[in-house]
Amino acid sequence: MTSAAPISAPVPLSDATLDALPDAVACPTYDRDALTPGIVHIGVGNFHRAHQAWYLHRLMQQGLAQDWAIIGAGVRPYDAAMRDRLRAQDCLTTLIELDPRGSSAEVVGSMIDYLPIEEGNGPLIAQMADPAIRIVALTVTEGGYYVDPVTGGFDADHPDIQHDARTPDRPRTAFGAMIAALRIRRAAGHGPFAAQSCDNLLGNGRILKQTVVSLARLSDPDLADWIEAECSFPNSMVDCIVPATGEAERALAQGFGIADAAPVTHENFRQWVIEDDFCAGRPDWDRVGATFADDVHGFEMMKLRILNAGHQILANAGEILGIETIAGCMEHPGINAFFHKVQRDEIVPHVAPVPGMNASDYVDLVARRFANPSIVDTTRRVAFDGSSRHTGFLLPVVREALAEGTPVEGLALVEALWARMCAGTREDGTIIEPNDPHWDRLCQVAGQARAEPQAWIAQDQIYGDLARNDRFSEAFARWLTLIWQDGTEAALDAYGQS
Repeated sequence: MTSAAPISAPVPLSDATLDALPDAVACPTYDRDALTPGIVHIGVGNFHRAHQAWYLHRLMQQGLAQDWAIIGAGVRPYDAAMRDRLRAQDCLTTLIELDPRGSSAEVVGSMIDYLPIEEGNGPLIAQMADPAIRIVALTVTEGGYYVDPVTGGFDADHPDIQHDARTPDRPRTAFGAMIAALRIRRAAGHGPFAAQSCDNLLGNGRILKQTVVSLARLSDPDLADWIEAECSFPNSMVDCIVPATGEAERALAQGFGIADAAPVTHENFRQWVIEDDFCAGRPDWDRVGATFADDVHGFEMMKLRILNAGHQILANAGEILGIETIAGCMEHPGINAFFHKVQRDEIVPHVAPVPGMNASDYVDLVARRFANPSIVDTTRRVAFDGSSRHTGFLLPVVREALAEGTPVEGLALVEALWARMCAGTREDGTIIEPNDPHWDRLCQVAGQARAEPQAWIAQDQIYGDLARNDRFSEAFARWLTLIWQDGTEAALDAYGQS
């Protein structure tokens, strides 16, 4: 590990300046001009650049996968800002690994272009229709797959979906664009591509297939049948803690001598377990640390129920108490004890071991990662879109625990803390800015729930029938009442003594 040292004149990042970067910065050793595209990735956020793009970059450093370069893409107007930043630096990204022992930097060059963001997604459709593209990957967040949070089925009534069903040649969604490209490929006699989700969803490939095939069926049932038969949708488990980028992260890059408009910081841990189901070939990611497996379900379950659910255990309490980072939450004695007790008593019993790791040891690993003071991962980022994250990560455990008769007190407290957070103020009176796609509705219900706790879990679109389960609803009401009366720390202490 090397630590960044102040450098007076950071070098603007580009292909032309790679040789001018300090020796301590690892740079691409491959000829980027010789790379050809094989992957389109939709949703070029920090996680993708620190994860999938990094694995591919490491392969390229070995002289491999030169025909698998990434073309970045987005489908929303706000993606244009990221495109502008990355194209200005030849789609290079500085990755900064943050470790208590010291930090290090490397420049990743596996992405070679970023498509224009246009209404109707014409450039994206044309690129995906190119037979050279053999994988279309996505990082569009857990809530971006048009799934009913209670039933898990396809949300065919969403306005975006209805738009794409009516105008399949000018789609609004990434999935509609994929379907339009596949229609062109099929008509031209080209083969399909593999569609690869890189989001934190249990069965993310299965969910992606459900969305794509169901949407195609609304406008072209024959094409839907072809996609279902010919395309592949590998499941995967992805893992790396990657904070958001702000001025502090850009300053870190400058400390390494690099002027990067969009650097990425990350922890010194990565994991990628992938179902080996690629209909048009794939890079040998296993040569650089990824794991190919016939069944990734156990790995997904462990990560989503312990790490992703664990993030929600911490973040809602942290927001209410004004604790800015996840590492800060782990330093808080009450939140730390709460995290460990809920995990040990209420989540671990519902997580099976995977090769090389049992659930209790994974909790310890996750706790160490969360406590890393070098990772400035904000509670706000982690708490974002609770309406998707609670339904995806926590409520399935609640239902399983209720069915099996195992404890749910701590899980009910987690939900009560979320309800309290969504009231929109911290205990010190400061405002919590909107942090969910459904924030206005959640705030309204959270305000009502202060006097009528059951109003919160009566939100059927989130909780389904859980409000009618006496054991859960009574525990939830008791905790939310205590939080409003005596405060979050009093509730955490009461749970710890139970």
